[in-house]
Amino acid sequence: MTLETKKSVFVELRKFLSQFSEKKSDRKSDVLNNDIFFDDFENLIHLSQSHNGWYTPEQVYFAINSWAEALTDENLDKWLSQYSFDTTENEKTVALILAGNIPLVGFHDFLSVLITGNKASIKTSSNDQHLLPFLAKYLIAADETLKDKITFVEGKLENFDAVIATGSNNTARYFEYYFKDKPSIIRKNRNSVAVLNGKESKEELEALGEDIFRYFGLGCRNVSKIFVPKDYSFDGFFEAMFKYQDVIHYEKYANNYDYNKAVFLMSNFKLLDNGFLTIKEDSSYASPISSVFYEFYENIEDLQSRLEADSEQIQCIVSNNLIKNSITFGQTQKPQLWDYADNVDTITFLLTTK
Repeated sequence: MTLETKKSVFVELRKFLSQFSEKKSDRKSDVLNNDIFFDDFENLIHLSQSHNGWYTPEQVYFAINSWAEALTDENLDKWLSQYSFDTTENEKTVALILAGNIPLVGFHDFLSVLITGNKASIKTSSNDQHLLPFLAKYLIAADETLKDKITFVEGKLENFDAVIATGSNNTARYFEYYFKDKPSIIRKNRNSVAVLNGKESKEELEALGEDIFRYFGLGCRNVSKIFVPKDYSFDGFFEAMFKYQDVIHYEKYANNYDYNKAVFLMSNFKLLDNGFLTIKEDSSYASPISSVFYEFYENIEDLQSRLEADSEQIQCIVSNNLIKNSITFGQTQKPQLWDYADNVDTITFLLTTK
């Protein structure tokens, strides 16, 4: 199976995914196997919240649309052109232990394993057991040779050559011990931050709200902490966040908001609160759901040095070009194919592991 053939299968998947929209899905006559998969996928999207209360149709549609935008011919070519693919493939079985905090969070690892000509032995999270297996069925229907490349495992993972595992800091310690004799990528908890200087426009701050509230803040790319200069006024920040007030209508989010606010207040922490989001001064990077931590800075160069020193705790940084290698507001949950989790190049790992 050539690289071009592999790419073409994922382009077919892109055509399939691009039909689905929160406003109105649009069935196209020229999409492969629509008669088999279209209705079932639409139903699955709307059933996802019954499988995982955080997977509202809005969030699932967003994840699907993000992958539809990513899997273009141009993006695949740009991503893969920097690598040297051996025409005589050294096929490996790669165990994938996936997280389930946001919809399809493990899809990039799945894509990377297959595009490099390897087999994927997949253990899904109990929180996300349906979306990826469905897309795998679509890919197999598009190219039957993938049937022997994709296995979903319910019990113990066995007979694999390498592993990519994602989990909490606690589970990562278990993974590191259990897989110590295998080539591995082990991912731990990370959080994302934003750096503000008080000159951001309302539009930029509203875009920052997307970075905070998308997927209810459950992703490692969600902004959980902001750095602001001394004497920063939060009035403009809260005004911009008002756009996302409807988040409080989701029961699971509202329960977290009530609980975490109560815990903070009982501990006599000083809070700023707008009725659906609390912000609290705190040196930690990981804030609970419905809360964002903040910290003051005096010197942007010193802050740059600190963020570099803490890089293993940070997934991405959002700013208006204040910090080196930061990304623009509103883009944290729209990573490109070449934006690797934890800055670990998965393709290089897969191509060089023997």
